[in-house]
Amino acid sequence: MKKFKLTLLLVLALTLVLSACGKDKDSSQSNGSADGEDKVLQYSFADGSITLPELAEDLGYLGDLKLEKVSTTGNGPEQIQLVATKQLDYAYAFNGAVVKAIAEGVDLKAVVGAYGTNELTASGLYVLEDSPIQSAKDLVGKKIGVNTLGAQAEFITVQYLRDSGLTPEEIKKVQLVAIPYTTAEQTLRSKQVDAIRIGDIVKEKALENGGLRELTNDVKMFGHGFTGGSYSFSKKYIEQNPNTVKTFVEGVAKAYEWTTTASKEEVIERMENIIKKRNPNESYENVKLWKSTGLPYEGASMTDEDWTIWIDYLVNDGQIKPLEPSEVYTNEFNPYVK
Repeated sequence: MKKFKLTLLLVLALTLVLSACGKDKDSSQSNGSADGEDKVLQYSFADGSITLPELAEDLGYLGDLKLEKVSTTGNGPEQIQLVATKQLDYAYAFNGAVVKAIAEGVDLKAVVGAYGTNELTASGLYVLEDSPIQSAKDLVGKKIGVNTLGAQAEFITVQYLRDSGLTPEEIKKVQLVAIPYTTAEQTLRSKQVDAIRIGDIVKEKALENGGLRELTNDVKMFGHGFTGGSYSFSKKYIEQNPNTVKTFVEGVAKAYEWTTTASKEEVIERMENIIKKRNPNESYENVKLWKSTGLPYEGASMTDEDWTIWIDYLVNDGQIKPLEPSEVYTNEFNPYVK
């Protein structure tokens, strides 16, 4: 968790350093739109994957908005940093990282769900099938590979260790190691780490190859599904571009609903075609294993509970002062919330 604190301190420091060179897309830079609002949204996400905004654009749900992919990081804390420094218009990030950033003074507000956890998509903690590790206690002195320090993988792994009765001293002896998500399976199989935390398509590919054993997963830990991550804009951006944000949220909400009514095969085919159109050389093998966004609520909307999980965690850990959920998220632009 010390590394998590350092991550957010770096975000704040870089906000000051980079803001001068960032793109300042205020209301005077309207891309020629009739209402004077920004209509070209810069974003970032990893190659080989499709996000709900990309799906919404392809389905024609974003109206006159256009998306412009400017980098390929899937790292939530980095995306928050880039929104804070006006390099991106919106961030795709774990809700706990959003809470931490806002508590530290970053100008941010979550407006619609991005991904969640359910029985189909639950991330889990995995070891090799013949590993002597049978419980959380056995992880003391071991290495766990996670995709990003300071994000959901770290939060939930630490919570699993706490829930399993490990003392703070024992938890400190469990080493979390940041590894590329796409090579997590290989890193475990080559025994560079003792366990890995993986989910979604990466998990499906690893389980398909066999030889892994699950210690726990998100649904088992919390007893239910939840919204894990969201799309966030700066509050200044929302204030200057309310119609743009409204169109964006409505489009994402509709795209999510489309994924719940279309067949799995239809969703996968659409995602493959989006990748082919944007870059013929980009691999679309990962999306073949898509099952669900994991979002639990209509229109990718959010609830207080999606946020109090992480607010309480950070408050109890002494990292932040108490926050109200309304300070970090809003459903005001979501047409599915009355």
